[in-house]
Amino acid sequence: MAKAIWNGKVIAESESTVMVEGNHYFPPESVNSEYLQETSTHTTCPWKGLASYYTVVVDGEENKDAAWFYPEPKKAAAEIKDHVAFWRGVTVES
Repeated sequence: MAKAIWNGKVIAESESTVMVEGNHYFPPESVNSEYLQETSTHTTCPWKGLASYYTVVVDGEENKDAAWFYPEPKKAAAEIKDHVAFWRGVTVES
């Protein structure tokens, strides 16, 4: 069971994450969306495509762009479509 935790709250929890480049990508249904606010940030990965970001918000504290996902990944990364990964201080335990 993998868990993404920030500021004492479980943001995501799943037994079926997809590991890509050392990151757990959590299926969308395993993510507690009440803690996420979509931002206008985007980055591009040569083989995964265009990533979109969320700010993680817990108890009024914000962790800007601490989660990302690929809404329309390239074919090579199709298995992570809409899955969410974390960084910037979000602890992922497995």
